[in-house]
Amino acid sequence: MTASIFTVVGVNRRTGPAELRDRLYVEDEAVPALLDRLCAAGMAEAMVLCTCDRVEIWGAGNAADDGAAAFALLAETAGMEPRALLPQRFLETGEAALRHAFAVAASLDSEVIGEPQVLGQVKAAHRLARDAGRVGPHLEPILQAAYQAAKRVRNETAIGQRPVSLAAAACQLARDVQGDLSRCRALLIGAGDMGEFLMQQLLASGLGGAVVIARTARRAEALARRLGSHYALLEELPDRLAEADIVVACQGEGRYMLSADMVEGALRRRRRRPVFLVDLAVPGDIEPAVNRLEDAFLYDLDELEQVALQGRAERETAAGAAWAILETELAGFRQRQAEREAVPTLVALRAGFEAARQAVLAELPPDDPARPALERATQLLVNRLLHRPMAELRRMAVTGPGAAEEQVVAEALLRRLFLDVPADDTPDDTKDEE
Repeated sequence: MTASIFTVVGVNRRTGPAELRDRLYVEDEAVPALLDRLCAAGMAEAMVLCTCDRVEIWGAGNAADDGAAAFALLAETAGMEPRALLPQRFLETGEAALRHAFAVAASLDSEVIGEPQVLGQVKAAHRLARDAGRVGPHLEPILQAAYQAAKRVRNETAIGQRPVSLAAAACQLARDVQGDLSRCRALLIGAGDMGEFLMQQLLASGLGGAVVIARTARRAEALARRLGSHYALLEELPDRLAEADIVVACQGEGRYMLSADMVEGALRRRRRRPVFLVDLAVPGDIEPAVNRLEDAFLYDLDELEQVALQGRAERETAAGAAWAILETELAGFRQRQAEREAVPTLVALRAGFEAARQAVLAELPPDDPARPALERATQLLVNRLLHRPMAELRRMAVTGPGAAEEQVVAEALLRRLFLDVPADDTPDDTKDEE
């Protein structure tokens, strides 16, 4: 049986800009059709993960070039030319793809490490693919192992405390500047996960209302629906800015969404009522010169972290511990998978030896007084003969990628010598007597 190859392919924040990711974004209702096309192209098991940081296909197939075919389908779904997107393509297979999936689920590959929404987004993509019948025996164990790793990271490290502490610091600063949040309106610029989380915390703290602006109307509308808020178009930004008491920016497209002149104009229209701004984007969305404006209070991630009393050293320590957990979980998953793949040959080998043992015993008279002793002796003999080859197969299975070819050769040889013997090739014992 051909081993399934786990593949991750798409565009993420490391390889392509936010504008490209927005164009590739696959709405939930379009996912089943894309999964059907992926299956027809050879990737029978797959799911589509779309977040602010990534648009990726996670799949399992039998061909090494499944990733290229999947990426072409993703690009074509967005009406784009696959070849033109190759410089922005992210593609990993095998071990590297596994490590990436575990890191994403544990929120170690996010712009803000520890973002609480990421695991939920992975699970939502998983459910959508499972409902479409595109999750099976290869993809399901990988996802369950990634969830277990993410749970350990969340429970055993402080990695998940950073977003919570950043949001708590931002909410407290917003109260310090604006007072009663129930009288305030907020503007969220961008569909980033951390921006959504912060807006959720502000709303939970009594925020009076919010408006969402994103690069595309469909992203803004979807996010506003999740937040129970309103949305507006990008061209409405100046008007919405003038209405906002709190501004949260997380667009992250590499240019300033808000300049000092824009904010100054909004302050004049607000008759100098103060505005509290949070820039969660990397690189920033808000021109730093805004901080020099009277009645504008701008904080970025580093400044929020200082307020939350979480320094770089603590963050790096937590991240190091989280990666150590991930490596342990990856090693355990690889071992379980390798042992599972070796089981059919081990079972068949033992069954073949047992059949031969029973055939020899069947030649004895049923009432032979020596039969019980022979039963025991032949059983011990089979166990001892099988111990070494079975132990070696298990060792090859868990040694790692370097032993994979050795294991395949060994299994094929064992099957050829002991299991795949045609009926007319039964040894003739009389030849030895001659």
